[in-house]
Amino acid sequence: MGVEVCRGSGGRSRYYGGARPLLRGGLAVCAAVALLTGCKGGTGDAGSPTGSGAPAPASDGHSVSPLKNPDGTKPGLAPLTSQADKAAARRLIGSLSTKGRGPKTGYDRDEFGYAWMDTADGVPWARNGCDTRNDLLRRDGQDVRFRKGSNCVVIAMTLDDPYTGRTIQWTKSHATTVQIDHVMPLSYDWQMGAAHWTKDRREQIANDPLNLIPADGPANSAKGDSGPATWLPPSKSVRCAYSVRFAQVSLKYKLPVTPADKQMMLKQCGG
Repeated sequence: MGVEVCRGSGGRSRYYGGARPLLRGGLAVCAAVALLTGCKGGTGDAGSPTGSGAPAPASDGHSVSPLKNPDGTKPGLAPLTSQADKAAARRLIGSLSTKGRGPKTGYDRDEFGYAWMDTADGVPWARNGCDTRNDLLRRDGQDVRFRKGSNCVVIAMTLDDPYTGRTIQWTKSHATTVQIDHVMPLSYDWQMGAAHWTKDRREQIANDPLNLIPADGPANSAKGDSGPATWLPPSKSVRCAYSVRFAQVSLKYKLPVTPADKQMMLKQCGG
C-alpha cells in the first residue's frame, strides 16, 4: 500500500487517514567522532548511525539514477535524460513478466510484518539498531537532525521530493507531510503472488530500501495501491526513473506486473 505514515517515539502507533505508521524507534547524538562521517544536526540534536550498516545522511546531494542504485541504498531518484539511459531502462522493463492481478482476499498490512521493523533479515540495514523508516529518512534527507539523547529517530530534515519536485522542510511534529512510499505497493505484491510467500519473504519486500522512497504525503496518499498504469509521480521528469525502480523491485522479487502497467512503464521511457 502506498500510504505508510508515522509511529511515535514510544513505539505507539499513530494513524492518519487510515494509513499505517511510518515512524518508529529511537535516534542519535553526534559525538565528535561522528562528525568525521559527515553527520549533521541542529543545536542539541545531532546524531550518528548505530551499527556499521546504517546509511549516511544525504547531506552532499542525492537523486542517484536508479540504474546506478540497484540495491536502493543510495538516496533519491534522479531523472533519466540520456537516450542511452532510456534505452537501458526499456531493456530492463521489457524483461518483466506479466499477468493480471489476483484477488485481494486475505490481504492485510500485518501479513508483511509490523511497520517498520529492523529485523527483516536479507535486506540492507537489517538489525542495525534503527528501524526502516528512520533509515530511509536518513538516506534521503539533508540537514538531518535527531532526537536528543537518541541514536536513530529523525526529528527534522530537508527532503527534495522526487515525486513532486518540491523541497519539503520536514519535522516530526508534522509527520504526514512526508510518507514512505512502497514503490510496488504491498497489496499489489499480494495480488501478484506474495500471498503465497513465506512471512519472512513478505517482510523483506516491505522493508527493502529498493522498494521504499520518502515522498510528499498527499502525492503518496493519492497513489494508494495503484500500479503505473493508473498512477505516476506528478513530476513528469522522474516518471521513467520511477518506472525503472518499479521494474527493479519486480525483478528482484520475481513478481509480474500487469500488461497495462508494463506498457505504461515502457511509454515513460520512450517505448
